[in-house]
Amino acid sequence: MHLPVVVGVDGSEPSLRAVGWAADEAALRGLPLRVVYASLWERYEHAVFATGGDRSEQILNGVFVAAAAERARTRIPDLQVSTQVIPEGPTPVLVREARTASVLVLGSRGRGDVAELLLGSVSLTVAGRADCPVIVVRGGHDEGDGACRRIVLGIGEEAATANAVRFALEEAERRGALLEAIRAWRRPAHETADHPLLAGKSAHAHEERAVETLEAALRAAPAGVELHRRTAEGSARTVLLDASHGADLLVVGARRHPGHLGLQLGRVAHTVLHHAACPVAVVPEPV
Repeated sequence: MHLPVVVGVDGSEPSLRAVGWAADEAALRGLPLRVVYASLWERYEHAVFATGGDRSEQILNGVFVAAAAERARTRIPDLQVSTQVIPEGPTPVLVREARTASVLVLGSRGRGDVAELLLGSVSLTVAGRADCPVIVVRGGHDEGDGACRRIVLGIGEEAATANAVRFALEEAERRGALLEAIRAWRRPAHETADHPLLAGKSAHAHEERAVETLEAALRAAPAGVELHRRTAEGSARTVLLDASHGADLLVVGARRHPGHLGLQLGRVAHTVLHHAACPVAVVPEPV
């Protein structure tokens, strides 16, 4: 079964940039693109269209999805594109769409100051609850020629990022991109740093474990993927944010937590979605 790439739109420029990314993703995967607009988003944009005609009716008639579809077809002329306006709020619509999507693509912000907060919240919530990988296209993304040159992958504990590793390897292979896999490590605060010899041994042991985790996570990497393995001392959030500069995509995993609805984003995923310098892919992981 060939599940489509789905992109959520709201008429904002960030969401149209997300359409460009989604069109490229669909073309690379040989899949159709589905453009979805949740019509209740018009409530968040009411102030923008408060004057001059019944613009809200135009929204409900699919003006935004039509413009998004045209943008996708202009970018990829042979791409199969379908559209739908759904009369529900964005979060339930997009979480439901994720159940039958290969990838869900979203912009990071919406229209205007208030809408940016609301739609930014939608992106965060959907990224935390979706059943498929979610790519949030950060505002600084330049559509360019659609070809990634460097993908960054954050490596957590092996079982916690297995799907993210697989997703990043496939993306790198599909795009002919370099994959930079990073495992951050930190010396526990209770370990002494007073004695230089003891401090050196402690740091070396933690770095060795980081190297072992990195190698284990990448042991099934295809031979055709250009890999750069790196360990770095520091918090994973800081290390990955630094690595996101000059990257085309940052990939992180997000684990399900028993007793909670959907995915609850951890600190690393939450931070990079807010502050990364490139688009971010959040990949759901099993418990």
